[in-house]
Amino acid sequence: MTAETSQTLDRGLRVLKLLADTDHGLTVTELSSKLGVNRTVVYRLLATLEQHALVRRDLGGRARVGLGVLRLGRQVHPLVREAALPALRALAEDVGATAHLTLVDGTEALAVAVVEPSWTDYHVAYRTGFRHPLDRGAAGRAILAGRGQGPDRQEHGPGFILTHGELEAGASGAAAPVLGVGGIEGSVGVVMLSESVPERVGHRVMRAANEVAEALR
Repeated sequence: MTAETSQTLDRGLRVLKLLADTDHGLTVTELSSKLGVNRTVVYRLLATLEQHALVRRDLGGRARVGLGVLRLGRQVHPLVREAALPALRALAEDVGATAHLTLVDGTEALAVAVVEPSWTDYHVAYRTGFRHPLDRGAAGRAILAGRGQGPDRQEHGPGFILTHGELEAGASGAAAPVLGVGGIEGSVGVVMLSESVPERVGHRVMRAANEVAEALR
């Protein structure tokens, strides 16, 4: 800790991170051990976080992340969208296809930003808010590949995923994971009406994903 930082705030944030990393919650004793502080300090931290609905405790006394965290999380998407738009616009114009940024939302992939090309006669209508399973479509499969999961997992560094007809008949997609951004799992991709996506487009998508990652760091 430095003179410019708050020890209490630091501990409170550490509590939230510890609770976010577990599905079954943690007891005061467990938190005390993990934080290296006494139980009285943990009680005070939990009481403060409960007042802001960031933590809740069940009947057994186990602490879990509260619904207040969701309200904070809703404000993340507009910030992420704003940071990603320049790279998405350039990608859409270069490729002549609809570009999108997709983030993980539970077990689904959620499109949070979409940019359509300005010069094409037609393109795929892909809307912000569109959801689909992580294991279907280029965007979700790229996220799984970035985790090192699924049939497309990347064992030798990040790459891109090409798909056809998995979400919409006649449409093909390309996507690459956004890597190295703490707290965010996502991918950048394009969708186009074609039988396949040229490999050069996959490389361009991968470059755009790296640009978005840089903008978010």
